[in-house]
Amino acid sequence: MKSAGSPMAADPLAAAKMQPLPRSFFDAEPELVARRLLGKLLVRSFGRQRLTGRIVETEAYLGESDPAAHTASGRTPRNAVLYGPPGHAYVYGIYGLHFCLNVSCLGEGFPGCVLIRALEPLEGLDAMRTNRGMTNKSAPSKLASGPGKLCQALQITRATDNGADLTDMRGNLGLYQDDFACREIRVTSRIGISKAADLPLRFFLAGNPCVSPGASRAIRP
Repeated sequence: MKSAGSPMAADPLAAAKMQPLPRSFFDAEPELVARRLLGKLLVRSFGRQRLTGRIVETEAYLGESDPAAHTASGRTPRNAVLYGPPGHAYVYGIYGLHFCLNVSCLGEGFPGCVLIRALEPLEGLDAMRTNRGMTNKSAPSKLASGPGKLCQALQITRATDNGADLTDMRGNLGLYQDDFACREIRVTSRIGISKAADLPLRFFLAGNPCVSPGASRAIRP
């Protein structure tokens, strides 16, 4: 079984080893799903082309009880997907420039979610560089080391992907698992927020070069 934290994976992925995550995987508390998603695969397909990254950093948002969550004030047309079945994409824009990808958790009516913060690029790196407007010499660790960066690298937008079923193999955006095993997982408070900023709800693979800047100060394992 593959196990890694700091070195970037060099072996190409074998499609036969990739299995879609079942909906039951996401029917759990967001902080549990956020930890479990580390090491899983986010796959974007464009016909025969596949852009794949391993999830190395996540944040949990707990629903209406979480002041930092988009659902803190209840259901709106913007966040409605979070009140539906688990395992669906919730995509929102920030600053009018970037998008962020979340996956819904818990059962219908309970709007928890996990923000996917960073990926380790594995397949389609040249296409990711093109999507990011970067040169062919750009380091892989810079391609998806943040929520806005990974959405740009995989061309994820609210218009095309909000509400997508990430458990459906027939879709062009999905979450998968393979034989990868995480080593050390570290936990910090969430960043970029002003409310409930002290909660230990940010998870990342220790030593991985693809986590977003500022992720290295761990609160606890």
